[in-house]
Amino acid sequence: MTLILDGHPFRYEMECLCRLFYPRAKIESVSGEPREEGGGPTVYTGLKKLPEGVRVSARIRINGAEEQASEVLAPGAGREEEERRMSVLLWRLLAGASGCRPKWGVLTGVRPVKLLGRLAAERGEREAARFFREELLVSPEKTALALRTGRNQKEILAQNRPDCFSLYIGIPFCPSRCAYCSFVSSSVEKTAPLIPRYVRLLCGEIRRTGEIARGLHLRLQSAYIGGGTPTVLSAEQLSAVMGAVRDGFDLSGCREFTVEAGRPDTVTPERLDAIRAGGATRISINPQTLNDEVLRRIGRRHTTAQTLSAFALARKHGFRNINMDLIAGLPGDSPASFRHTLAGVLALAPESVTVHTLSLKRAARLSQQEEEHPLAADAGAAETMLSDADRALSGKGYSPYYLYRQSRMVGNLENTGWALPGRESLYNVMIMEECQTVLACGAGAVSKLKDPFSDRMERIFNFKYPYEYIGRYGEMMSRKDRVKEFYGGFADRLCGVPQQRG
Repeated sequence: MTLILDGHPFRYEMECLCRLFYPRAKIESVSGEPREEGGGPTVYTGLKKLPEGVRVSARIRINGAEEQASEVLAPGAGREEEERRMSVLLWRLLAGASGCRPKWGVLTGVRPVKLLGRLAAERGEREAARFFREELLVSPEKTALALRTGRNQKEILAQNRPDCFSLYIGIPFCPSRCAYCSFVSSSVEKTAPLIPRYVRLLCGEIRRTGEIARGLHLRLQSAYIGGGTPTVLSAEQLSAVMGAVRDGFDLSGCREFTVEAGRPDTVTPERLDAIRAGGATRISINPQTLNDEVLRRIGRRHTTAQTLSAFALARKHGFRNINMDLIAGLPGDSPASFRHTLAGVLALAPESVTVHTLSLKRAARLSQQEEEHPLAADAGAAETMLSDADRALSGKGYSPYYLYRQSRMVGNLENTGWALPGRESLYNVMIMEECQTVLACGAGAVSKLKDPFSDRMERIFNFKYPYEYIGRYGEMMSRKDRVKEFYGGFADRLCGVPQQRG
């Protein structure tokens, strides 16, 4: 597919829209005037200034059929409105040609709930919802989901204060690499010799980060150890990492401490004891599906029986706040099979359930083998699964409390966190709404520094891979001083914030 960009800077947005409707197409973007077009699918998008305003236009030629549309905007419409109107024109043309109508309309960003919240603050909730449906082409059901999620977040967001931050610790190792995975994670089979040194250096980074946070009088509100699979570490290694957190940070005001015990086949009594003793208040056990054949296809290397056993063991060891992750749209899964998974998970009564939609990232093995998995690109099946999840979870008293989207998601759908009342994850909301600083440690981790008095954000990137992290540790640690530099401009204002404990 050739995408022609004429007179405007909206390349990324137009490419994303084309991928919504033709996810497998290779898109070649070219800039300039309309030209003689070849035989393949062609999309033209243009912007031209006129005496009476600005004309935005779109034209498609797909399977020999050509359609076009244009609109003249009043002078001074602004870049945001120009991009939106061009997106709407192109979306409608592509919807007509493909027969597909993505539920999130022209929205391709990660945080639709954040956008809706901003619009509601400016215009009121009713007008914001209307704008979503009519001006952004979001379906009524997705608009309603975003509204429900935003309302449920309000109490959580109200807990944030200018001196609050969250801590993320990354463990980039897994028992095996899942077919859908694009995260920076390495199979233990290949990288086991790196783990002892990685853990030792990680503990040093955690302590240094804590030292900086204390020096700035920042207050730790939530902590999250993720991956990868943190529970590939031994009980002793988990104890060391969590001990570094206790040594480095004041946990007296920490409201939530999560550890991902993601792969059920890594859950043991010794590891659970180490996590409990380390101060964790929440864990996540992630089956993704309770269909053993689907688990085999995606390379999870664990069984449904192991999931049930791991959950029972966690309860036995005193965990009373457990999340479980599911994925809609996995290869070989079906709506009927997914309903079976939902029923099995709800029978366990976890405190929260996160329902993801399959994302076909380029780096994932599944993307390279997509032709073998027809359901991986079946947006209709994934959409049915999400609707079934909404009904099943709502019927058991769970409510949506955070929502985000990723690039290349099947059907341009969403990931939604559901929780029983009072069991929402503070960390998940704060990270998705980008309303507080996240200090991050470990390979592939990204610290996101948020100025509490403005919209300014800055990111500090750690080295991606474990061998880089180890080999360039000193260089990476020197970047930590940027945290102090960032806060230096408003540290005096933080000193005036009343201290609270909770």
